Amino acid sequence: MYVPRHFDPPDDDAVHALLSAQGAADLVTWTPQGLKATLVPFVFDAGSGPHGSLIAHLARNNDQWHSAAPGTEALAIVRGPDAYISPSWYAAKAEHGRVVPTWNYVTAHVYGTFTVHDDPAWTEDAVRRLTERHEAGRERPWSVDDAPRPFVDGQLRAVVGVELAITRVEAKWKLSQNRGATDVDGVVAGLGEGGAADRAVAAEMARARTESRG
Repeated sequence: MYVPRHFDPPDDDAVHALLSAQGAADLVTWTPQGLKATLVPFVFDAGSGPHGSLIAHLARNNDQWHSAAPGTEALAIVRGPDAYISPSWYAAKAEHGRVVPTWNYVTAHVYGTFTVHDDPAWTEDAVRRLTERHEAGRERPWSVDDAPRPFVDGQLRAVVGVELAITRVEAKWKLSQNRGATDVDGVVAGLGEGGAADRAVAAEMARARTESRG
């Protein structure tokens, strides 16, 4: 990942927060037929191995899981909030006009060792963890146990568990760190008038600015 000087990589805590908050990633593996990718929901297990792991599952009919050689390196692309940045929001536009559009975003490229768990017990545990995470906080959370056991067993036979044991992470928080304070203020204000995705980027920018001030 290209990370210019202005966008120094975030610390481990920020990366862990992103992996814990996001619910899905693009899983990319190398196979004899070339690169293959699938969007998968995942759970970040910070305590698994020295760098943690991403726990997920793939449909059994998806040939990505058996095309990738066991133990090979794979990549999960995890995306945080992102948004278009209009140059009209910069104070510099009125000063000299030398501004152009850009895109702000938060992302992490998570590399690791790819392992398939063709084991119903392992996969059920992964599915339960994923479900419990996203059902938590609901007034009436759904549980795997709410479904008939024969149905659950049939669903589990249709998927296989997969794990990415993390070896390294390349992360980038591109949040207008290369702009002056007045330009950043303008971007935050402009994004604040947009939809939920824009406002999420504005919140990240405000948080990053607060942290940089100590």
